[in-house]
Amino acid sequence: MSTTTREDRRTGPRPTAPDTATSITPPPKLRRRPALVVAAVIVTALGCLLGAWAWSATTNTQEVLAARDTIHRGEVIEAEDIQRIRISGDPALSPLPASAYEDIIGQRAALDISAGGLLTNESTADEPLPPQGQSIVGISLTPAQVPGMPLYGGDKVRIIVTPGDNGEAPANAPPFTVAEVVGTYVDETTGNTVVNVLVPYPDAGVLAARAATGNVALVLDSGAE
Repeated sequence: MSTTTREDRRTGPRPTAPDTATSITPPPKLRRRPALVVAAVIVTALGCLLGAWAWSATTNTQEVLAARDTIHRGEVIEAEDIQRIRISGDPALSPLPASAYEDIIGQRAALDISAGGLLTNESTADEPLPPQGQSIVGISLTPAQVPGMPLYGGDKVRIIVTPGDNGEAPANAPPFTVAEVVGTYVDETTGNTVVNVLVPYPDAGVLAARAATGNVALVLDSGAE
């Protein structure tokens, strides 16, 4: 015969410990998606390729000289005419490096260089101006005495002798002088266009004297020979 103590009657039966083996829920299994894995690998590879390309593009560049504004043949190149730019290296190009900046200033353009165009060794001529046996004569002309289109260095022109105040051409004056334009500028005081032309040394004195009278006109001829 079992006996129940006062303590047992007050507390009742003792609870049993939970079964830990059956109460813990196992973690869910992760489902692998092969398509997402492949996409991640492709994106990573593309990122690496783009990074390599960007690094190569930035490291394979060179600083060269380019025209800031259009430079016409025969004009003296000044500091504000050129600029330093960076371009990707290309074996097909042979531009002047930026280190040649000081050497280019003061040289004369051997050909027309468009704005943004690269300067090369063929872009300039370091020969003195005027060359041996030639002279430069400046002629001040009104708008009626020059063509209505711009004149550039290298243009072939004829300086025509025009009649004087009496309506007759000067006696023994050559009908015209063939010349080459070196450069032009506008005289702000008179508004005339001053055209500097290159002529043979023996013709320089006669042309200068004729230009001083104002009885001349300038004709632009074709550069084709």
